[in-house]
Amino acid sequence: MNFQQLKIIREAARQDYNLTEVANMLFTSQSGVSRHIRELEDELGIEIFVRRGKRLLGMTEPGKALLVIAERILNEASNVRRLADLFTNDTSGVLTIATTHTQA
Repeated sequence: MNFQQLKIIREAARQDYNLTEVANMLFTSQSGVSRHIRELEDELGIEIFVRRGKRLLGMTEPGKALLVIAERILNEASNVRRLADLFTNDTSGVLTIATTHTQA
């Protein structure tokens, strides 16, 4: 199990189970999204999505429970990144420079 798989599960729910849209949102391929889902289901031994053929229709009960946990994990990972940013010495920000056009 990895963060990418959890992001895919979360994004699938957000995109109404449209894997092409999930792939676009995560900057990957639709076949890669399908592979990640299949690998996670195999690893966990559960079906995460309700399917009709190759189409995803919704989430199974175990899938819904997994989604809640995945969202919590991804939020906490984001919190860890923000915490680390607080303790780094790197100064970052936005510098905006504006000029006026003058005619010679």
